[in-house]
Amino acid sequence: MTSCDPLDSLLEKLCSGDEAVAEQLFLAYEPYLRMVVRRRLPVQLRAKFDSIDIVQSVWADLLIGFRNAGWCFTNGAQLRAFLIKVTRERFIDRLRKHRVALEREQSLSRTSLEDLPPSRQPPPSEEVQAEELWERMLTLCPPVHHELLRLKRRGSPLSEIAEQTGLHKSSVRRILYTLARRLGVKRKKAPSLAPPKR
Repeated sequence: MTSCDPLDSLLEKLCSGDEAVAEQLFLAYEPYLRMVVRRRLPVQLRAKFDSIDIVQSVWADLLIGFRNAGWCFTNGAQLRAFLIKVTRERFIDRLRKHRVALEREQSLSRTSLEDLPPSRQPPPSEEVQAEELWERMLTLCPPVHHELLRLKRRGSPLSEIAEQTGLHKSSVRRILYTLARRLGVKRKKAPSLAPPKR
């Protein structure tokens, strides 16, 4: 292959199965392909993905094509045209995936505090109260029931608690009701031992 393009000789080696030159080809094409993406990448999406993400995914597919599908290009110009086309298509695909975010998301600097949704996190005072209640439960229960309490706190169903502790479901229920009475909880069901959702 006689050509003035120095990449042609690297491409010829890659087409003949020499994957060691793949890194050299990637380094040669990467800046140009990243520029193809950057020109079209909206500012709002720069936090979602970077041009290098797209270029690397294109390059990974190219290597698979060379290795498994026997792809071959006659010269550097043909490879360059192919890479530009695939990079643009991959970029359009990413844009479609993030289209809803692009349409709906807005900068916090343009949102008033009153318009923000309430935090899902409980206030610190509730977290402290929950932790104090947990310590009190552990104190009121014999150590043999601590595992039962831990399972209930994780949200395990009665059947699973019974299976893991070796107790009958009605015994688990009775222990929880007794604990609720000792804590002064006036409810028909056992207290929720789950920690506050974060």
